[in-house]
Amino acid sequence: MVTTMPRVSFTPNLRRHLDCPAMDAPGDTVRVVLEHVFTGNPRLRGYLLDEHGRLRKHVAIFVNELPVADRAGLADPVGEGDDIFVFQALSGG
Repeated sequence: MVTTMPRVSFTPNLRRHLDCPAMDAPGDTVRVVLEHVFTGNPRLRGYLLDEHGRLRKHVAIFVNELPVADRAGLADPVGEGDDIFVFQALSGG
């Protein structure tokens, strides 16, 4: 039996600032998957999460095509083969 871990991808504007290629990571919630990603890329944590571990206002995460509901705890469930996509909003005028 082949198992596929959730895949985490990042928007190109975030990849301009940090080396964060798409990667597969184990976990059953968005938080657990991201913690695995942060292990290999600790600077990424500060871009995505505030000092309380909540998702920053200018960051959005989608699991497949749905935005995460729990921006504070990131407890949204993920499963094998799910796609987690991380966006960093652009602003300015």
